[in-house]
Amino acid sequence: MTEVSALEIHLGSFSFEIQQSICVWLCLCVIFAVFFIYAGKKIDQADPSKASKGIVYICEEALNLVLFIVNTNLREKTKKYIPLFGTLILMMLVSNLIGLVGLQNPTSNVSFNATLAITMWLMIQGNAIRKGGLLARMKELTEPMVLLTPLNIIGELALPISLTMRLFGNILAGSIITMLVYTLIKAILPWGVLGFAFTPFLHMYFDIFSGVIQTYIFFTLASFFLGQQVAEEE
Repeated sequence: MTEVSALEIHLGSFSFEIQQSICVWLCLCVIFAVFFIYAGKKIDQADPSKASKGIVYICEEALNLVLFIVNTNLREKTKKYIPLFGTLILMMLVSNLIGLVGLQNPTSNVSFNATLAITMWLMIQGNAIRKGGLLARMKELTEPMVLLTPLNIIGELALPISLTMRLFGNILAGSIITMLVYTLIKAILPWGVLGFAFTPFLHMYFDIFSGVIQTYIFFTLASFFLGQQVAEEE
């Protein structure tokens, strides 16, 4: 029995594949949309004079997590960007952890990571242009001297590449190492059964610890560079 890694769709003579990682992300979009709608209704009905519980408490803790990541960088603009960053942080966190249930991590797909990183980069550049205009933005790239303009441009273009490859490399490496360990266990059965005593620690690092850290790093960097363009200087 072979593992299904892509969904094949045939329309007459035309056919195309949708990778499992993308299917997982689309399913997560639907699940989170339903969750946020339901949670929003519960929050509206909640009594602010009483202690939060249930889904309202979960949402409050999720908000505290998002604020912990972006508030220092976005400062007074945090409230404006909370819906965007909050949604993406929670969805990426679940995406990084979903390998624990045997599904392919969306973040192990380089095209997915590149799309998300380019979106963040375009938002940063768009706000930079909106702040002072296109000419002012171009002038920033020539500072502190014109000779450094090529390096400044490379530095700007390096951000989406860095965000993409850091996330992709860490998540994919964890998936590959885990797969190799399970392949080794299967190859040396029955003695390989002893290896299952170590697999929980393997998943604890590559699926949980690494997934959480990579989510934190991705959005800390994205909010930092965005904060430089939208937040007031202290």
